[in-house]
Amino acid sequence: MRKAKPKKRILLPDPKFKETLVTRFVNYLMYDGKKSLAYSIFYDAVEQAENRAKENGLELWRKALNNVMPTVEVKSRRVGGATFQVPIEVRADRRISVGMKWLIQYSRRRGEKTMKDKLAGEIIAAAKGEGAAVKKKEDTHRMAEANKAFSHFRF
Repeated sequence: MRKAKPKKRILLPDPKFKETLVTRFVNYLMYDGKKSLAYSIFYDAVEQAENRAKENGLELWRKALNNVMPTVEVKSRRVGGATFQVPIEVRADRRISVGMKWLIQYSRRRGEKTMKDKLAGEIIAAAKGEGAAVKKKEDTHRMAEANKAFSHFRF
């Protein structure tokens, strides 16, 4: 166990939208410290999604993120030799990070050619309530619902 909880680092807002949430998303999107490349991918994807959906791109992205963020998840808990999947509520901070990671993960698995196209496609799909990231959220919720009987094992 660690002695003290690590301090939360303060993120600077992104240059275009002045949002710390965007910076956080870009940090998850980034590979090998290529932050400017990650920013350009994000901005181009948001712009592309805006052109395709005829809506404000940033609002579309926020809507997509809200549709992907889970409210409950299951955690393995060992009780007397048996392992139970115990449903627990997700903390607000974790909800955001899990939602972002799923959005990026399922964007990368899409069939389009460039990451900009993939991310734009997943943003549009998630904003509509479709797509692989939203399906992952629904599967997680379904699993938590199925294991509701073990909720008394919560820690």
